[in-house]
Amino acid sequence: MTSRVIAIDGPAGSGKSTTAGAVAALLGLPHVESGALYRALTLAALDAGTEFVGQRLVALARSLPVRLDLTDAGFRPEVAGADVSEPIRSERVTARVSELSAIAAVREWVNEELRAAVERHPRGAVLDGRDIGTVVFPDAALKIFLVARPEERARRRLLQDGREATPGAIEHEVAELERRDHLDSTRAVAPLTQAADAVPLDTSDLTFDDQVEAIVSRARKTFS
Repeated sequence: MTSRVIAIDGPAGSGKSTTAGAVAALLGLPHVESGALYRALTLAALDAGTEFVGQRLVALARSLPVRLDLTDAGFRPEVAGADVSEPIRSERVTARVSELSAIAAVREWVNEELRAAVERHPRGAVLDGRDIGTVVFPDAALKIFLVARPEERARRRLLQDGREATPGAIEHEVAELERRDHLDSTRAVAPLTQAADAVPLDTSDLTFDDQVEAIVSRARKTFS
């Protein structure tokens, strides 16, 4: 079943989610964003005042519940039945999500949810995250590792969040991304790393359409 999975990994701000969504749409496959689950649980924990302790967080996730709901547009994050697609992108969530995602029990819960989502779609799925091709679906048919220059990643993140990409804002965002990169790549559990069989794709100088087409073209060859 996982032979039909397309795994798109990369650091924060590399464009994983938007790229994966577009690739999924062109291929007629569901898009599953792993980061949305981590962010949704971070939001829920902050709102509930829950300490960032593994089993407490997992218990909160299951009781509310925190989940990915399948809609016509793909999977969307929900907390207690409410769509949280917008609030999970807030700065307060972004500031804490790496801390939460480094907790082993949380990662195990997220991985279970991701695998369950894909199980419901035997035709395949497009997933993005930081360890999809190394931990969650190590036997994925196609693995892509997105990279981009720090300044370009910062600019994209600002625009994605609806903020102005001024020089000062970009400089601040670069520092935040470097902090996230350090946390993600040095954590003890499932650190950010490129799978040995992943295809690296530097999108710094590519248009969005070009990077999507590069992945779609490779996927069609892989699945033909």
